[in-house]
Amino acid sequence: MTEVIYPEERLRQKIHIRDPTLRNALSEFIGTALLLFIGIGIVMQFVLSGEKLNTWIQINIGWGLAIAFCVYACSKTSECFSPLTVKEKLRLFSDQFIKYAGNQRTIIGPKATAICFCSFPALHVSNTTAFFDQVAGTALLMFFVCVIIDKRIAIPGWVHPFLFGFVVIMIGTSVGMNVGYPINPARDLGPRIFMLFIGYGSQAFT
Repeated sequence: MTEVIYPEERLRQKIHIRDPTLRNALSEFIGTALLLFIGIGIVMQFVLSGEKLNTWIQINIGWGLAIAFCVYACSKTSECFSPLTVKEKLRLFSDQFIKYAGNQRTIIGPKATAICFCSFPALHVSNTTAFFDQVAGTALLMFFVCVIIDKRIAIPGWVHPFLFGFVVIMIGTSVGMNVGYPINPARDLGPRIFMLFIGYGSQAFT
């Protein structure tokens, strides 16, 4: 009996990337870009609405879900997105951003917009406190990731992404007050470089 190969499967075979290094690099890039697109959107709704659309707990839950679904999407599969939808969402956020901030790029103050892109320490937090705060948050992340993937505990693999998301929610709601929780350098560095080019200057790294 002849095996039926559907058109989408033929297309998949033609565009399949066989180099594992390139495939993993693209997966990391897509996953990180998708995570930032969702996560920054969550924070922008909180900041640009004057804290009316989202609350702090919703930000934590949103980031946790973003982590979970991005891991699902990019661990073994790839997703394609509508460029029109992405373009329209970026345009809407851009218009609201300019309206909210008066076309100013500020790090601190009542109309600060830098927090839309990445975390900054609260005014009462010293550099030393911020350092140990992030060491603690990152240590919690690494510890519980190791617990989740430990084969002796035998947690099914399909549950892992959601548990990773719950870990992020836990960290955000427990130690997120001082600096937020930029516990993933891939999530934190990219937006700071972006801020450097759109007018925030070197203060994006302070």
